[in-house]
Amino acid sequence: MVAMSNTPGSVTADGVQAPMEGVPGDTVDAALQQVEQQLSILWRRARSVSHQLSRQVHPDMEPAAYGLLAIIRKDGPIRLTELASCIGVGKPSVSRQIAFLESLGLVYKEADPQDGRAQSIRLTPKGEEKMHQVQDARRQVFRDRLGEWPLEEIQTLAHYMTKLNAAYESVDFSRE
Repeated sequence: MVAMSNTPGSVTADGVQAPMEGVPGDTVDAALQQVEQQLSILWRRARSVSHQLSRQVHPDMEPAAYGLLAIIRKDGPIRLTELASCIGVGKPSVSRQIAFLESLGLVYKEADPQDGRAQSIRLTPKGEEKMHQVQDARRQVFRDRLGEWPLEEIQTLAHYMTKLNAAYESVDFSRE
C-alpha cells in the first residue's frame, strides 16, 4: 500500500489537490492559484469534449458552431446580435457560423415577430434531433464521471459553478 501525502499542493488518493493550508504568504492568493490551475485543466478538457461533440453533429463542424447550437436550443429563437453577445464575439464571426449551420440544415432564420426587419434564428427539426442525440451522450459522460459522487456533492458543485458563472456574467468579453 502506498501512503499518500496530504501536504499543501499534493494530490490526494481520489485525485483532488490537497488544500494549501499553512502555506506562507497570502492564503487567498494560494487558493486562487489552485482555482486557476483546476479551471485551466477543466477548460482544456472542455475544449476537447466540445470538439468531439461538434464532430458528432457534423464532421466539418467547429466547436464554436456547436456552442451556438446549444445556445439556440436553450434560449429558443434568438437574434444574431443577442447570440453574438452571449458568447462575446462580433456579429461577423457569428454570422459566418450561422451560415455554415444553415447550409447543413440545422438552423433557419425567420422574421422576428416583434420587429419584422430583424431575423430570429432557430433550430430546424434536424438540428433539434442532432442536438438531442449529442446532449444525451454528453449527459451520459457526466453520469459516468460523477455518478458515484454523493448527490449532495453534485449539488454543491452545481451551486459553486453557478456562482462562478454569475461572477463572469456581467463581463463584456467582446471588448477585451
